[in-house]
Amino acid sequence: MEQFLKRTAPLELLQKLPPNFEIKYLKWSWPMWTQIRLAAEMFFQPPDVFFIPVHVLPLIHPKNSVVTIHGLEYEYYPEMYPVRHLRYLRWSTRYALKHARKIIAASENTKKDLVELYGGKPGNIEVVYHGTGTLGAAPVKTGAAPKVPYILFISRLEKKKNIDGLIQAFNLLKEKYKIPHKLVLVGPRGYGYENSKFQIPNSKFKNNIIEAGYISEQEKWFLLKNADVFVFPSFYEGFGLPILEAQAAGAPVVTSNVSSMPEVAGEGAILIDPKNIESIASGIYKIISDEKLKRDLIEKGYENIKRFSWQKCAQETLKILVE
Repeated sequence: MEQFLKRTAPLELLQKLPPNFEIKYLKWSWPMWTQIRLAAEMFFQPPDVFFIPVHVLPLIHPKNSVVTIHGLEYEYYPEMYPVRHLRYLRWSTRYALKHARKIIAASENTKKDLVELYGGKPGNIEVVYHGTGTLGAAPVKTGAAPKVPYILFISRLEKKKNIDGLIQAFNLLKEKYKIPHKLVLVGPRGYGYENSKFQIPNSKFKNNIIEAGYISEQEKWFLLKNADVFVFPSFYEGFGLPILEAQAAGAPVVTSNVSSMPEVAGEGAILIDPKNIESIASGIYKIISDEKLKRDLIEKGYENIKRFSWQKCAQETLKILVE
């Protein structure tokens, strides 16, 4: 049990929980944990309120159940999901909308999608924003950080995140504006990476593109704090947490003008058309070439993140749970 607690949360944090809280580990080594093991727990020991922070509600559940739905990426990029998994996602979303007492959406955009794509009732869907981390006191330098100025991307390296478009925009910036920057790509490889894998070695500027892979949390904050520009040109996001992390670290942000990204970024970002390479490159170059704009975006980013905190997220979630 102690090993499980160490994996899921710091023991010192768990020890601060109120005395009426109990941590229970539901052991299960087979597939369908939610619909079998968790459902069995709901049958034999149903809680007064059941809150599940993902959109899969077990078939057996209390009437007073609340479900969080983060985004409907699979409706916009169904090719990224195996057929069986896609069917399950669609079924479980419909089931949650029909049977949960309340749905929590991570953004107004997700709520809009639930209403328009699934016929969800607006009055039954509450928007609760995620929070964001803050810059540590002493970020640790990482070997992924080049000595020259750099443009930074942090997330999965996959088709939905528009890695191909970002690489093409970087090539354009190097070719057209002769910028001295490198491009640093941080994160694991995801669906559609194969195309990006071939783009990098075929680029005239391949020596200026750095794939950092996984890095520590401290290294992440170091890279964000020292980036000339943080670029997040995703095609779709249910929320877009990397935008807020970049703003919290004082990095000027370029992000997409679609889905939840304008909602989350506020005024602290330049918005671009993710399907237009010129638009991505232009947004980045505006920041690189205009120090005043860069400082202005950083200040607006600091102001924007005041709207988001995990404490506020917890308070708003609790209010929904005890209604």
